[in-house]
Amino acid sequence: MARRRGFRLQLRKRKNNSIYKRKCRKRLLFRRYNYIHILRANLRGCRKTSTKMAQIQEYQDLVLDALETVEFKLIRDKADINNDALIFHPAMAHQIFGESETIFGYQGLHVRVLYTAGPLHIYLGIEYEKRVNEISDGEIKADDVVATIAQSLPDGCYFINLDEFLKTLDKADKFQPFGEKLSEYTQRADDGSERIFEIYQCDYKMSSFLKFFARLQTFILWFVDAASYIDTDDAQWCYFICYEKYKNKNGSFQYATAGYTTVYEYYAYPQNKRPRISQMIVLPPFQKLGLATELVKTIYKFYQSQKNVVDITVEDPSEDFQRLRNFVDARLCLDLKCFAREEISQGFSKEMVREAREALKLNPRQVRKVYELLRLFYTNLNDEKEYKAYRLEVKKRLNAVYYKQIKDLQKMERYKMDTELLRARMPNNKQRIEQLQEEYELIEQDYKNTINKLRA
Repeated sequence: MARRRGFRLQLRKRKNNSIYKRKCRKRLLFRRYNYIHILRANLRGCRKTSTKMAQIQEYQDLVLDALETVEFKLIRDKADINNDALIFHPAMAHQIFGESETIFGYQGLHVRVLYTAGPLHIYLGIEYEKRVNEISDGEIKADDVVATIAQSLPDGCYFINLDEFLKTLDKADKFQPFGEKLSEYTQRADDGSERIFEIYQCDYKMSSFLKFFARLQTFILWFVDAASYIDTDDAQWCYFICYEKYKNKNGSFQYATAGYTTVYEYYAYPQNKRPRISQMIVLPPFQKLGLATELVKTIYKFYQSQKNVVDITVEDPSEDFQRLRNFVDARLCLDLKCFAREEISQGFSKEMVREAREALKLNPRQVRKVYELLRLFYTNLNDEKEYKAYRLEVKKRLNAVYYKQIKDLQKMERYKMDTELLRARMPNNKQRIEQLQEEYELIEQDYKNTINKLRA
């Protein structure tokens, strides 16, 4: 297990290397195209395979990185069409173009995906210098980029004519947020300027909202790994949308969509519910402004006031979201009596779980993480005894699963069951100690980063 864990960490580092990713994409794509062209040569008999292979090599420059060629813009007025400063690129493209994240068949390709800033009407278009169709006299065809992207969009929700798309801007000043306003947030820059953001809650009952949301959630395929569209016909979904309120050239207020969060309200016996945060995305032009934190705080406040809510959970959180969640929860728990320094120093208690659940709707597992974070917050790292006691307590929790596996194996052996294969997969004591230390160091570093934010 230690060896596997180390491999995963190495793999994660390699995947974060952009050069490595580009090389992998090209290798994957050329394997596929080499195979296709060789097969065509064999079937048609029009050319020798060696000649075909030489021709394929000539097309190497036509293999393009989708992460670099796809360009997004949020359009507030017509002048923004030619403003390249507004361009932002996708974080991923494998959910659109496959694992290789590449586009074949073009030179000088620019894939333009434009959204009107408020209502999010969509334009799809491409610009290129040359295409393989002409270079190869029609023998090889380039990828149909617009059709490929369009497959991921709701039917009829995009334009391929730029003039028709621009006409929607004439009505953009009439766009208003959907639903009920829950909170307002002012972000102040170092130069003294201010930006106003508002968060609204909406449900499935508004058909016009669902059409808007169908366009909004198209972003997740480009920015959230393993994402999928939610079923908007399901009445259990609750939507929280963040907008920027800004003044246009005429001095009137308009709204630009900045991000959203979806929450699924699960039933809890007998007449209760357990909201689960499912998806969250803040669009790149609005990131690093504290909006994700404000969205989480707004959702908490919305549900904490409801007596029939048992607790608030999160569905398969990413590492970044878990850090955000830890930060928000820890800051809130600092105001609770059970999380005072004197109480924390005595160890984790059921009273902490009770108070955090009643006051903040936190579930027990998250309360434990907040306890560990705040105990490190209060721990004097220069006091070896105090610091060692903290490390041992965290490692005891991390080791609980391992000890349960050992006990399960011992129980199976008492019943004369064959455990040889299972034992072979378990780490020995030395491997387990190394693995445990590695797990602890990752957690401690995450906690320290959060603590730095709490103290800022």
